[in-house]
Amino acid sequence: MSIVAVKVLSTVNAAYGTTLSAEQLASKISDPASAVSFDRSAFSFFSEADESLQISFLEEMHVDPTAASDLGRKFSVLAGYPLPLARAA
Repeated sequence: MSIVAVKVLSTVNAAYGTTLSAEQLASKISDPASAVSFDRSAFSFFSEADESLQISFLEEMHVDPTAASDLGRKFSVLAGYPLPLARAA
């Protein structure tokens, strides 16, 4: 596992005591259903991981940056404050 994935997963998993894999998180951060279900792991990615790590993770996991940005905007609205990827792509 890359250092990027390790850093992102340690941030996301530590926040909620989960054990997601990089692939599972990649799926969650590109799935619009994550905002509908208020997925806490996806929210943690968008709100707690450093923006540069978020972007590197998207590239590494081949996540569509537009899909992730769209989801980031949805979480930003739900949270009531701006999130880094909400303004990207």
